[in-house]
Amino acid sequence: MFGTLFNVGMIIAGSIIGSIFKKGIKHDYHEILMQAMGLVAMGLGINAIVQHLPASKYPVLFIVSLAVGGLLGQKLDLETRFNGLVSKFSKGNLAEGLSTAILLFCIGSLSILGPVEAALKGDYTYLLANGMLDGITSIVLASTFGIGIAIAAIVLFAWQGSIYLIALLMENSLSTDLLNEVTIVGGILILASGLGILGIKKCKTLNLLPALIVPPIVFLFMHLLNI
Repeated sequence: MFGTLFNVGMIIAGSIIGSIFKKGIKHDYHEILMQAMGLVAMGLGINAIVQHLPASKYPVLFIVSLAVGGLLGQKLDLETRFNGLVSKFSKGNLAEGLSTAILLFCIGSLSILGPVEAALKGDYTYLLANGMLDGITSIVLASTFGIGIAIAAIVLFAWQGSIYLIALLMENSLSTDLLNEVTIVGGILILASGLGILGIKKCKTLNLLPALIVPPIVFLFMHLLNI
């Protein structure tokens, strides 16, 4: 878990540094940073989709995942609950920034494959690299949305910790195909966050978040049925 702790520490440090910068940033600079983060999110989302979709053995699964996950998220109304919770502790658009931060930090090849490599091979290279990238990203995010971005570190710890434990328990069953499908869905969610930040289209990204659990459930049933 050393790699994950390093990743968490970098996000917290970056958030503190970014929040200090935020106090001296003028409105025009704040606006351009928002646009930059929107473009970054869109770029990372598109890259994940383009890179992993051609390798998918189940090209319809991401559609089913988004549909089923979206219906479940809408039923639970995750977006409204999350925004209400965040608004109790902070004013402004922290909820939007935090949801984007969580997606950027958690959904990516390094963040998903890193814990797997650490659990199965004791290799922390991916996690250390991811920590450096997340540290820089958190500086930019916190300079735009505030110190609250550091909360994403808690989510990242739970996310990578869960993947680490699952990799240990399912050493012989963990499939690269599964990781591929999760990354495709995650890429679409990151792209949706970018569209929202840029003001192009406000998507209920958090209501779509349950889509990430659909591929693991499908693969579990396939494994049990020996398909």
